[in-house]
Amino acid sequence: MIELGKFNTLRIDHSAEQGLYLSGDEATGDILLPNRYVTPDMRVGQEVNVFVYLDQDERIVATTETPLAQVGEFAFLRVAWTNKYGAFLHWGLMKDLFCPFREQKQPMQRDKGYIVYVKEDEATHRLMATAKVERYLEHTPPPISHFRHGDAVEALVWQKTDLGFKMIVWKENPDEPRTYYQGQLYDNQIFQPLRTGDRVTAYVDHIRQDGKTDLTLQPTGHRHTLDFAETLLRYLYENGGRCDLGDKSDAELIYDRFKVSKKAYKRAIGDLYHRRLITIEEDGSISLTSNV
Repeated sequence: MIELGKFNTLRIDHSAEQGLYLSGDEATGDILLPNRYVTPDMRVGQEVNVFVYLDQDERIVATTETPLAQVGEFAFLRVAWTNKYGAFLHWGLMKDLFCPFREQKQPMQRDKGYIVYVKEDEATHRLMATAKVERYLEHTPPPISHFRHGDAVEALVWQKTDLGFKMIVWKENPDEPRTYYQGQLYDNQIFQPLRTGDRVTAYVDHIRQDGKTDLTLQPTGHRHTLDFAETLLRYLYENGGRCDLGDKSDAELIYDRFKVSKKAYKRAIGDLYHRRLITIEEDGSISLTSNV
């Protein structure tokens, strides 16, 4: 079955003046891959991975271009132009993606970007965007088997809040459909510039009863402490056995140099100190012990 608004693997059935026709199904018939996307190595009988959508004339066509999001996914898209019916968003394809007024939280403005969800309209089967993204987030806590403390997840920066950022969170698994959850990244866990639309790897810190997931941008737990402790030890070896940053140093200075939080840095210092690999000087700096 052909999935509109998604990548499909289709067989090249025959060639024509306007391009190659790919084998579809009973509902679609053969699907045109226009000449602009045909490459010299394509042959009749070969299978190709193509994105299937509707062209300007609402005909089903294929393209080898990659959109910024498929049906069932979220993306940060900028407005190319507007008219009395709604907004048209840059989508990475020749045809812009339509977001009607009824699917906008506020009137969209040209050249501004918005977090949207891509869907197929049930009535018309046209592909469209909606900015009312809350409808497409799971509002119950993720199952324990899906999200665990310390798990790496994909996250899309959604909205700035007084506490930090709202995030759209999911696990990337090519064998399963994505389930999206709402996450929260607090200000005290942010050690790099972030803005709406950024996609980052985050880590599960805590799953709340309201279904939201608290996140951190760094791995959690003892394994991370050990890993960074070894990094810090190597830094000391390579820099004369001393580091001027201690557990009282500014968090931004620590992040600029080591790309870890102050909490992770302090844990690593504690680990190396208890292993008697470093000494802590009066000014707070750390040094390799003489027996290392």
